[in-house]
Amino acid sequence: MLHHIEEPCSLGAHAAVIVPPTWIIKVKKPQNSLKTSTRRKKRTSFKRKASKRGNEDNKGRPFVIKPISSPLMKPLLVFVNPKSGGNQGTKVLQMFMWYLNPRQVFDLSQEGPRDALELYRKVPNLRILACGGDGTVGWILSILDELQLSPPPPVAVLPLGTGNDLARTLNWGGGYTDEPVSKILCHVEDGTIVQLDRWNLQVERNPDLPQDELEDGARKLPLSVFNNYFSLGFDAHVTLEFHESREANPEKFNSRFRNKMFYAGAAFTDFLQRSSRDLSKHVKVVCDGTDLTPKIQELKFQCIVFLNIPRYCAGTMPWGNPGDHRDFEPQRHDDGYIEVIGFTMASLAALQVGGHGERLHQCREVTLLTYKSIPMQVDGEPCRLAPSLIRISLRNQANMVQKSKRRTSMPLLNDPHSIPDRLRIRVNRINLQEYEGLHYDKEKLREACKIPLKRFFFGFDFPAIPLGIIVVRGDCDLETCRMYIDRLQEDLQSVTSTTQRVHYQDQESSFPRVLSVQRLSPRWCFLDATSADRFYRIDRSQEHLHFVTEISQDEIFILDPELVMSQQVGTPPGMPDLVVEQAVIAGDLLKFIECCKKGANLLIQGPDHCSLLHHAAKTGHSEIVKYILEHGPSELLDMTDSETGETALHKAACQRHRAVCQLLVDAGASLRKTDSKGKTPRDRAQQAGDPDLASYLESRQNYQMVSHEDLETAV
Repeated sequence: MLHHIEEPCSLGAHAAVIVPPTWIIKVKKPQNSLKTSTRRKKRTSFKRKASKRGNEDNKGRPFVIKPISSPLMKPLLVFVNPKSGGNQGTKVLQMFMWYLNPRQVFDLSQEGPRDALELYRKVPNLRILACGGDGTVGWILSILDELQLSPPPPVAVLPLGTGNDLARTLNWGGGYTDEPVSKILCHVEDGTIVQLDRWNLQVERNPDLPQDELEDGARKLPLSVFNNYFSLGFDAHVTLEFHESREANPEKFNSRFRNKMFYAGAAFTDFLQRSSRDLSKHVKVVCDGTDLTPKIQELKFQCIVFLNIPRYCAGTMPWGNPGDHRDFEPQRHDDGYIEVIGFTMASLAALQVGGHGERLHQCREVTLLTYKSIPMQVDGEPCRLAPSLIRISLRNQANMVQKSKRRTSMPLLNDPHSIPDRLRIRVNRINLQEYEGLHYDKEKLREACKIPLKRFFFGFDFPAIPLGIIVVRGDCDLETCRMYIDRLQEDLQSVTSTTQRVHYQDQESSFPRVLSVQRLSPRWCFLDATSADRFYRIDRSQEHLHFVTEISQDEIFILDPELVMSQQVGTPPGMPDLVVEQAVIAGDLLKFIECCKKGANLLIQGPDHCSLLHHAAKTGHSEIVKYILEHGPSELLDMTDSETGETALHKAACQRHRAVCQLLVDAGASLRKTDSKGKTPRDRAQQAGDPDLASYLESRQNYQMVSHEDLETAV
């Protein structure tokens, strides 16, 4: 390879964002030999101190940056918080280290962003990518304020947190799944620079209360600046409970889904305790000179939110849709105004189904007085603040990178006139198991889509199942395309319900017919099939940024995580589907997992319609139950057998398997469903002579009933 040594390196496709090695100048380390150390002893004490101080200045900086200015370059600094959300940061850190110069990628768990920003402060056209939650973004913006960089570099977001409301606002999505780093770098480079209002929070002691009447609580907020929202009342109390539990047991909060489930449970507990019902009696709110206190007390709000961005509480829109503002201006994150919204318990519950709060005001300054210790949160950082006077005012505007709608360099799009008016596209859906096994091998996955159907009968899965054909406009985006696919699904369901199943003499032709009418789960998503190395999922909140022609030209692949293979098409003896039932009954976890990896169907049922979950619950094998719940479709939970009409929860309650009952209840199994004799799982536990289990099931049944009735009232 000697003849390649003199060739210049182009830095590849992402040369514009990579820090070239020529910019990095190594700092010489001080000599540590015995000779030099002996010589140092002869120096004066003043010089020794100066030398020590000089070493401290260079500590942690083995190199300096000397940039060469170029208008074509947009050097990127990447900050990764490995502890955000579901601990995805470690994998993301390694990927960016591979694609970029390792000297431009920083682990925030090792050191803060200050040193890195000071090191690169003289680099022109600098951009920053914050990989973490909204708190990580706020941390970086605060350091940029302190350093007073001119101009301040724009910040992009790779969402790794739990809520990711700022990332959703800037079109970066609600959470990172598996988008290639190469595409992320392209989006950061091509993104639009927008402004983000930032607000000061000034806290003082409540002057209306004497010193001896002040209650216990924090004397200052966890943050003095907020970018997303500042709130007090019910939502802050739930966040405070989550924060305290995570601090006590961090190992239990390593999953974004588990974090959201904890929020839901804490919210329900607080709802029963009614801890925030008297909030309106203990606050005074004045916005731009207008006193909102009478309206707050009249409507008895249990939560007040001061909102800067449209998104809140993991993607909800508390201000309402853009076209439904009546007497108010549309909400913006760069207009210098903050939105004030009030919530009752019912309107908070309705947020999750498209509702919104009571719009109170749009203002530039807020004065808030509290007369008792009240839970508050600043961009998700909670505390219980003692009675205080809080002033909210505009601080400045930060530069942010917004992910923009873009065309790719696909052959179809090289010439704008070559885009057809109409596209006829076949829709294929893939189940989660095959996607996880083959999405890194595009060619194998594509070939698997073309496997003759008869191979299924000899033990091969058929991963891509044709759903149908849609006709869309050539410039259609994925958000619109989703509507066409949902409409196609409804048409297929209506045809099936009126004509029933058509029996063909050729099983090979009837197989796709049966599978094509299996209803899509609400969690289906588009797959991008155009990346160089693999398929990857597209976040639903980013569908409006992608054109159909960006991800395919003649066919679309969608991932349905709950798609299963029909076991009614006779699987030959000896296949995993026939072995897996024996493994469940015997309690052989390793054998069971092995069968599942070979393609065993978790929805398989025997002649009595007992599913694998029924068998595992009846025999009390909790590890197998846990595996089925994590990897199987949700319809298994309340599936009944044909003999007794019992669900898996009925089976576990009859056998007094408490651990299994708890797993099923936590997963959402219905406690009100009755068997053929009209008995609930609680009744079965009582009959089996386990009053403690019956009491537990009864308490959880009341929980489900209250939650259901409250949601119906909110809707």
